[in-house]
Amino acid sequence: MSEQKKQIAVGFIEAFSRGDAEAAKSYLTRDAVTIAKGFGKLSGPRSYELIVATTGAFRELIPTGLRPTFHSVTAEGDRVVVEFEGDATLANGERYCNQYCMVFTLRDGKISHVNEYYCTILADQKIGPLLSDVEEQRMKAGS
Repeated sequence: MSEQKKQIAVGFIEAFSRGDAEAAKSYLTRDAVTIAKGFGKLSGPRSYELIVATTGAFRELIPTGLRPTFHSVTAEGDRVVVEFEGDATLANGERYCNQYCMVFTLRDGKISHVNEYYCTILADQKIGPLLSDVEEQRMKAGS
């Protein structure tokens, strides 16, 4: 059972990393929440809808995907902890490498909660401006 839970967590990370919103949805409960821990602009909670939207946006922002390298995956009860590093090239050509630890809580074989730990300063510096550009373009298209 632990191996199956590990595969759920790793499968979600892989789907998220490549911007595959449909695949990511298959791993989540409808009330799933992720909380990016820390104090950066990209920190805070994300609802199911925002998780899916963010995953889809990552395809544009990080066309190479995060290309995760997994270091450890530990499962105990309904919790899975995954440590990994991402090594990506952003849409603007800049390299983005960050370290992650994600603590998943599963319910009925799906992810219901994730605590995300990563360098929020790096994410704010590298991904924040790209998200702002996407939001600005969408607002212009809507007016």
